[in-house]
Amino acid sequence: MTEIQHELIMPNKDLPFKMFLFEGRDGNYIREKHWHRSIEIFAVFQGTLEFYLNDQEYLLECGDFIIVNSNEVHSIHAPKENMTVVLQMPLNMFEKYYTGDQFICFAHAPQAQDEQLMEMICEMYMAYSDKHCGYDLKIQSLFYDMLYLMVTRYREINVHPDILHQHKQLTKLSVITDYMKEHYKEELSLSKLAEIFGYSPSYLSRMFQKYAGINYKDYMQAIRTEHGYRQLVETDMTISDISMENGFPNNKAFSKAFYKKYGIMPAEFRKRQKSAINKISN
Repeated sequence: MTEIQHELIMPNKDLPFKMFLFEGRDGNYIREKHWHRSIEIFAVFQGTLEFYLNDQEYLLECGDFIIVNSNEVHSIHAPKENMTVVLQMPLNMFEKYYTGDQFICFAHAPQAQDEQLMEMICEMYMAYSDKHCGYDLKIQSLFYDMLYLMVTRYREINVHPDILHQHKQLTKLSVITDYMKEHYKEELSLSKLAEIFGYSPSYLSRMFQKYAGINYKDYMQAIRTEHGYRQLVETDMTISDISMENGFPNNKAFSKAFYKKYGIMPAEFRKRQKSAINKISN
């Protein structure tokens, strides 16, 4: 049985949300079942995707998009080449529009405004790729227009009680993971975290395993490794300094966690990044 994993999402450095080209764009790609707190949109501009949302299959073709709600289990199969833009939006962006119990839910059915929303996403991604003066303002202007469409056209008001119950449990865990994301540089043991939130260490450990599909230590490492990845790409800091900056005891521990997540050692990854940049420059 395939383990359902929790996905850690961090916004783009220069935007309040995350936007990127789907990593399965070259085809022959499968993203196994996973979930996350963020609201997510997959917008297909070329090719097709086989999308599985709560065990229901959707075939997304050119011009289609799908909205993934917070905590919904989904997987993606991309057998062929495609161009798909993915947007991942923090749940708190919608807090004024929660339907109850800190919850919001979106549906996707073909409607007249689908084309309008796809055009917005396309324009946002093109502006982000070009990065002309003021690109971040233009993107955010389009982004909030898109959010307006989402809450006025796609929001569902009546939600099944079972969905709300599951959401409540995941919300409890999300408060804890949000704290971890803010304090990841500190020495934050399971016992210390449990004490802060009034749980026993064993109960908190079970909560992580049951609702996140990952243990506490691995989740903490994932946060630190993601920050380390960014610093490898965006700064000239040494690997040793990056390790210490992000809560790892030494660069050996960081390298081990980085290899486990990305399949390559940090030094080799940085070397390839610089080589790729030099090729583009020349």
